[in-house]
Amino acid sequence: MPRRRRLDTGTPWVELRTTAADWKAADPALLVTMLGQLHLIRAFEESVLDLASQGLVHGPAHSSIGQEGGAVGSIVSLRSSDAVNGSHRGHHQFLAKAIGHVSGGGLSLDTLVTPDLQALLRRTLAEILGLAEGFSGGRGGSMHLQWLEAGALGTNAIVGGGAPLATGNAWAQKHAGTTDISINYFGDGASQIGSVLESMNLAATWQLPVMYFIENNLYAVSTHAGEASADPRFSIRAQGFSIPAWRVDGMDPLAVHLATQEALERMRAGEGPAVIEAEVYRFFHQNGPYPGSAFGYRTKQEEAEWKARDPLEKAARELSALGVASPDEIRAVREQAVAAMADAVSALTEGDPENAGRSRIRPSLWPDPAGVDRGIRGDESELERLVAADPAAHAGGWREVKFVDAVAETMNRRMSEDSRIIVLGEDVHRLNGGTNGATKGLAKAFGPDRVIGTPISENGFFGLAGGIALDGRFRPVVEFMYPDFMWVAADQVFNQVGKARHMFGDNNRVPLVLRTKVAMGSGYGSQHLMDPAGIFATSVGWRIVAASTAADYVGLMNAALALEDPVLVIEHVDLYGTADRVPDGDLDYIIPPRSAAIRRAGDEVTVLTYLSMVAHSLEAAAETGIDAEVIDLRWLDRASLDWDTVGESIRKTNNVLIVEQGSQGPSYGAWLSDEIQRRFFDWLDQPVQRVTGGEASPSISKVLERAAIARTEEVARGLERVRAEWGGR
Repeated sequence: MPRRRRLDTGTPWVELRTTAADWKAADPALLVTMLGQLHLIRAFEESVLDLASQGLVHGPAHSSIGQEGGAVGSIVSLRSSDAVNGSHRGHHQFLAKAIGHVSGGGLSLDTLVTPDLQALLRRTLAEILGLAEGFSGGRGGSMHLQWLEAGALGTNAIVGGGAPLATGNAWAQKHAGTTDISINYFGDGASQIGSVLESMNLAATWQLPVMYFIENNLYAVSTHAGEASADPRFSIRAQGFSIPAWRVDGMDPLAVHLATQEALERMRAGEGPAVIEAEVYRFFHQNGPYPGSAFGYRTKQEEAEWKARDPLEKAARELSALGVASPDEIRAVREQAVAAMADAVSALTEGDPENAGRSRIRPSLWPDPAGVDRGIRGDESELERLVAADPAAHAGGWREVKFVDAVAETMNRRMSEDSRIIVLGEDVHRLNGGTNGATKGLAKAFGPDRVIGTPISENGFFGLAGGIALDGRFRPVVEFMYPDFMWVAADQVFNQVGKARHMFGDNNRVPLVLRTKVAMGSGYGSQHLMDPAGIFATSVGWRIVAASTAADYVGLMNAALALEDPVLVIEHVDLYGTADRVPDGDLDYIIPPRSAAIRRAGDEVTVLTYLSMVAHSLEAAAETGIDAEVIDLRWLDRASLDWDTVGESIRKTNNVLIVEQGSQGPSYGAWLSDEIQRRFFDWLDQPVQRVTGGEASPSISKVLERAAIARTEEVARGLERVRAEWGGR
């Protein structure tokens, strides 16, 4: 018989319930503040549902009625410099944090709503209604509530999407030398999401001060937690990552508070993350003013049993029994909260002159439609203090260098000059510079706090980097070993980091660089070789650079690291080992946006290309004898592309050939050709021609891989097609 021994994680997992003694021992001022917050949040949510029933809330109204105890109990004692973020059902979390900030952490029963607090209620409601005076100018609405000054990082419509961002914020708090903490709120559904579990692993491994607060309200939309997980005690997830966890009655705000205090003590002492699971219940359906029983997925009896445990009633009974607040005072608190919300609603709505007895949003409060695209990215003013220089015009000496060494040298220089820059990625700290040498020497020079090897969890560590960038105290540079891995991290790359600035009304700066390499020709197959330019070019918020020379790489990366926007830096393995050169001396110049380079002047066709295909295009022009003007785009995104240089060339040649190496599906040229034909149609003698790889992604076979991608031969054939269309003039 084999010998067996029962294993134990050694990590605490406890259930906490309050007793009468706990309520008696609690600070009366704390209890009064919790009571006030509970009623303000309840009255706020009731007003939102009432407005939704009138058709005045555009989009969903995910109320937190019934769940207020978890938010209030966990947030009531936080500092303004502590941070919270949450999910789509996050009004209560946002309000608890914002009320605490505005009130200085305490509320009075006699004067519950101060002018500042009234302004907060109105501005929050305005954001939910999509109005200009909202915290994000109405762009965020109900599911994206953010007020950075109060430590409200932003609620999130993607289930589990906020976990990596909160983890990154906690990384920044720790490495900035503070004792501040972050709390990420999510529900039972997100407890199964990979980004949450990846974040827990990162937080535990790096001992970050972040709490994962699970509001277990038993239902997704209508699916019961027991249908989604073998063990619906979701705090058990913490055991797999050696994170201590508490399970509490979320309908008891004091129980939540006490568990939070125990967790905060550990977190502020540098002992790493915590998990709290609060058993709560939403009194209404997923969205709107109807109970879940109206849709048949739960019973009226179940709802009645949970409503009997209403956190507002629980607090009222306990405070009344303790003599902290009389029944009349508690009724007055309710009346003040309701009156405050009536005033907020009245300020934002009016009678509808076209529909008697109905209300409408005051027309003057809507945002200006002309500003719909403002705030997607910054104005580049951060580049004004830097020296712009084109290496092609360099008159001084040159230094010989391999392309990949220029990559590492540029990062070394910037990290030496700017202590905020950190590097994250798989193996970036090992192998003398990662898998290709692009981070050579950085780990030795800057140590493990700034050159950070990550687990293989792109969604988790990229989202963490996003949280660091949004914090603003650090500038993360993330390496994806291969660009195809962006699909693993797609939520964080596109839904979170790419959209953050615009979605939250341009309240955020997102100084993040993502480096990756195109590896076509290296035999790594369909899941490692793609060119990501086309995907990022059609995704809002991202800037894109692609250098064809080492000297260009220096200037482009310097600009990317100075910008307050997320920038994708694309490299190519074919260039890494090439002998190249950079200007002798410092490497501090930038190549700013809208700085395309004409690599060959010509009169017959404009060739637009980037990366290794610049050299292939020059070779093809020489072979065919076609007088091509070859333009190295350098900056590829819509806002940064040099339309002036491109347009001037097209008006001269009247023909365009876009050259790229990768497959047709995610092609950069598809987007670019559409843009060119809309901007420059009157100057084109023929449709825009394109050179790409095949339809399929490159595969492992050396022969099939070569057949799937473009090089000099394909560019030459493309030039010949262009010549044939103009009749060989």
